[in-house]
Amino acid sequence: MRNTIRYIIFALASITVSSQICQDIAQYAQCSTNSACGCFHMINANNSGVCGFLWPICSQLALCNSSDNTCQQSGTICVRHSRCNDRPLCYPVSMMDQRICPSIAMSNTTATTTSITTISTTTRQSIHMKSEWIQNGTTVAGGNERGDQLNQFAHPNAIYIDDEEQAIYIADNGNNRVVEWKYDATNGQIIIGGNGTENQTGQLDSLLDAVFDKNNDSFIICDSRNRQVLRWSRQNSTKGQAIISNISCFTLAIDHNGDIYVYNDMKNEVRRWREGQTNTTLVAGGNGIGNRLNQLECPSSMFVDQNFSIYISDGCNHRVVKWMKDVKEGIIVAGGQGRGDALSQLSYPKGVTVDHLGNVYVTDGSNHRIMRWLVGAKEGSIIVGGHGGGQGPNQLYYPSRLSFDRQHNLYVVDQGNNRVQRFDLNVD
Repeated sequence: MRNTIRYIIFALASITVSSQICQDIAQYAQCSTNSACGCFHMINANNSGVCGFLWPICSQLALCNSSDNTCQQSGTICVRHSRCNDRPLCYPVSMMDQRICPSIAMSNTTATTTSITTISTTTRQSIHMKSEWIQNGTTVAGGNERGDQLNQFAHPNAIYIDDEEQAIYIADNGNNRVVEWKYDATNGQIIIGGNGTENQTGQLDSLLDAVFDKNNDSFIICDSRNRQVLRWSRQNSTKGQAIISNISCFTLAIDHNGDIYVYNDMKNEVRRWREGQTNTTLVAGGNGIGNRLNQLECPSSMFVDQNFSIYISDGCNHRVVKWMKDVKEGIIVAGGQGRGDALSQLSYPKGVTVDHLGNVYVTDGSNHRIMRWLVGAKEGSIIVGGHGGGQGPNQLYYPSRLSFDRQHNLYVVDQGNNRVQRFDLNVD
């Protein structure tokens, strides 16, 4: 974004709203110290937009007049908003006020990016679409062969980065435990599990996935063979509370409201569970195993964005599918061209996360690489790995999950090497 910041004044019936003009930056790109704000391109403007709040309810936005792209409603402006509709929409000017979206240039504080808040990642990262990462990674956890010692992992999977605590949390599946690794530590600390595999409080059997609920400072755990989903407080790590019972849980996600999404591998469906309610809602799949757009086959992870769209790494279909809220089928956003190593293909993808622009980042497991797929792209690009499976600093071996820290450094759970690799953002 240019250093020169301009503003536009909207006069409403009772208030005057000052909004920031954003020029020469992409649609939805960050334009404010508030990472929930982005640039909305205005109709009939030459690469110019207005900085506004990104997450209004789409159903509450009216279409602009088709003849002249104006808005009949007072206090609205016609903008492009393809996340809600292909046609221009009337956006409330009140959501573009600088009190909501303060200018980066005017703020007295340094602009920051909200950290990832779940292992499966619900907070969308403000990552530039042309960002690159240094190709040699650094081992920041594990890397001492497979084992159950505090400097080892056995088939690690999910990851959560806590910038405030300067710690990495890993779901160490083969050891049925969650381990905390402080930055620069040589050993981890067990905070959950690691006490056997019987169906008793404090013991896990086949910990397949975990997400972090930042609002409640607790982990949500997929305890597969015990057929339950547990809530486990980070402050009381001696026992967990069963919140969903009698379920075949394979992978989990959580949205910013705290609703939990569970993939049931026996029913090939994803259901949303809201705390305090007994009924669940089918949100993806549920039509048997297959490769149709209303079907899934062995998904390995999920991501829920701020619009409650679910991105599913549909492993055996070698694709990532996006299921928007209240739809009957998904759309392919990465892969879907059969198994392979071409840039248009994936091979048993696992972890998935999405940035603030809707670009998809996926661990391409059997191709030993991490790929980025821009919105609408027919093929992806390799951002790290892709040098064959191995233990070298520029290699991965069946990577499972990925995450970003506040500085946009990339963390990869290098499952086959039982380690976590950090690939620093290239700032040159």
